[in-house]
Amino acid sequence: MDATLPPVSERIVTAERTVRAPAEVLFELIADPARQPEWDGNDNLAHSGPDQRVRAVGDVFVTDLTNGQSRENHVVEFEEGRRIAWLPAPAGEQPRGHRWRWDLEPADEGTTLVRHTYDWTQLSDETRFPRALATTRSTLMA
Repeated sequence: MDATLPPVSERIVTAERTVRAPAEVLFELIADPARQPEWDGNDNLAHSGPDQRVRAVGDVFVTDLTNGQSRENHVVEFEEGRRIAWLPAPAGEQPRGHRWRWDLEPADEGTTLVRHTYDWTQLSDETRFPRALATTRSTLMA
């Protein structure tokens, strides 16, 4: 392991925000890959095909990136309306160990606490380390 990497505890980045919208509305934005480019803070999602709405652990959806590459996203956590997480991978390859996760908690009437987590504790692709290091709480909030 590269000595310049932060400790494992610092390779899990979380941001949270209360949003004025019901959890089920927000969950649809996240669970429907065709909607993700509308709100993606990384500005790297070009588009996703229709009819890929996530429904269960084990689902795989494909997103096309602005650099022309495709990503297969392997769903590893799913609770309808509450939680979704996936491991991205280059098309035709196994995931490389970083996880994107969203947790939604209904708060006061019409609001939701949204928790967005990027976990790269298992990331094995060293070429991804600089981008992983650049993913901070503020970039997750974007």
